[in-house]
Amino acid sequence: MSVARVLVVEDEELMRTIVRQILTDAGFEVYSADSAETAMSVIALNEIDVVLTDIKMSGADGLRLLEQIKDHSQEIAVIVMTAFSSVDTAVDALRKGAYDYITKPFVNEYLVQAIRNAAERSDLTRQNRRLRSEVKNRYELSEIIGTSEQMRELVRMVKKVADTTATVLINGETGTGKELIARALHYISGRSGMPILAVNCGAITESLLESELFGHVKGAFTGAMTDNKGLFRSANGGTLFLDEIAEMPLHLQVKLLRALQEKEVTPVGSVHAYSTDVRIIAATNRDLETEVSAGRFREDLFYRLNVIQLTVPPLRERRDDIPVLAKHFANGTPIASDALKTLSAYDWPGNVRELENCVERAKVLSSGSITTDDLPPSLTLSERSSGISSDTLEDVERAHITKILKQVNDDKAVAAAILGIDLSTLYRKIKRYGS
Repeated sequence: MSVARVLVVEDEELMRTIVRQILTDAGFEVYSADSAETAMSVIALNEIDVVLTDIKMSGADGLRLLEQIKDHSQEIAVIVMTAFSSVDTAVDALRKGAYDYITKPFVNEYLVQAIRNAAERSDLTRQNRRLRSEVKNRYELSEIIGTSEQMRELVRMVKKVADTTATVLINGETGTGKELIARALHYISGRSGMPILAVNCGAITESLLESELFGHVKGAFTGAMTDNKGLFRSANGGTLFLDEIAEMPLHLQVKLLRALQEKEVTPVGSVHAYSTDVRIIAATNRDLETEVSAGRFREDLFYRLNVIQLTVPPLRERRDDIPVLAKHFANGTPIASDALKTLSAYDWPGNVRELENCVERAKVLSSGSITTDDLPPSLTLSERSSGISSDTLEDVERAHITKILKQVNDDKAVAAAILGIDLSTLYRKIKRYGS
């Protein structure tokens, strides 16, 4: 991220000078204005990332300026300054689209951190806009590669439900491409102009997940130096992708269910609820009905998420797609027919992600054309399964994790990278399976 450009709007010259100096010393590129009218002129001539404005000013106040800025651009993050006695006004500003608020007198470090957070948010929003056409092309249906009947049916369903508001639950084994389907749903929908944000429910701690989803207010817990909007509010108007939803703790499932039912969220440490307009797409590699029966997942939340169910088939059930995918990942590097045959015969417990990693490795080792000798020794025709396997998904996953750990001499960081999961997720699966 380049140096953030901050506009300070304050009609008191002394306060304006002090704030400008604090932010300049912190490394920001700082502009200033003494009125809402001047501020809009500065915004019209410069690409501003963050506006820090006082609420009470002569002429148009900070709330009116906030409205003008939002009409001009949704990419500029606005932070309002107010006296402690006017916190209710600041909360009103948050409801109208302000990113954050600061009470006077403020601690310099809090102010600087709030500006940094807002600048990061502005930068992400701006990148989303600049790359929208490229990203949309990337995640349109043409990126869902496969000619098998299962994939054609999946694409048909994606087209059918993309432009609805229905919650979608995507089932599929690890590595099948569930997030790709989620992003396709978003980018061909009417929400494509707004952000799609994702969180892996199994990759972060329970307390951080609650804050990540619903936000928190300053002082809600140790280290909460500024307010955090959370993903629900940050994705407002867009899509929130909840990956590994089965890993969500039960008490957070209750709060998620309420957010879905009431279409509002309450940040950690706050009593104020904020309305949200977010399309939820959840994904899991586990059977949620089994999890419900085992008491690990709430039945009411399952039905709330399972309005539309999409299933991404594993590679072993659509072997005709393996050569097509392999050639796509090879990106122009020829693949010998014997190598394609070997790739097509393997069961791919890690699915598309494992196939992609395998082809990338083979490209590095090849001498211009990928042959069977460039493939891992485990990919041999003799390993092709015959008949119908009685292995469960957990059996396959446990065996695959054990195999990868053995191949990398129990280096869990390397194994997690190969498996395409977070290290914390790997540790959790090792504990669960006793690998």
